[in-house]
Amino acid sequence: MATVPLLSDEEASAETLAVFDDIRATRGTDYVNNFWRALAHDPALLRATWERLKVVMGPGALDPLVKEMIYVAVSTANGCEYCVHSHTAAARAKGMTPAQHSEMLAVIGMAMQTNGIVTGLQVPVDDLFKA
Repeated sequence: MATVPLLSDEEASAETLAVFDDIRATRGTDYVNNFWRALAHDPALLRATWERLKVVMGPGALDPLVKEMIYVAVSTANGCEYCVHSHTAAARAKGMTPAQHSEMLAVIGMAMQTNGIVTGLQVPVDDLFKA
């Protein structure tokens, strides 16, 4: 259950509706998900988050599918159920295959295991690896 009500279009301010319209246009859908509807209580935060997300997840050096898979991995590490689900759906929509999903989960699991071991052992970073 959300800690704030999810605002409908009818309840949203004009500033929020402008962001919702941009979300719809950018994504080519009529659907505005619950994350944006929860953020709608703070139109400035809503706009800032949406504008930053468009830049980060937009065209760049990384393939859009890779960006979504990274988002899933970080969301898994952070324990964000909502983001794991929404970005897995986005990755699938961008062409992630079941084999890619399985391999990504294996990498996430391996990284979590080795991160835990190296942290527990407090292994010093090799000089060769330092930038």
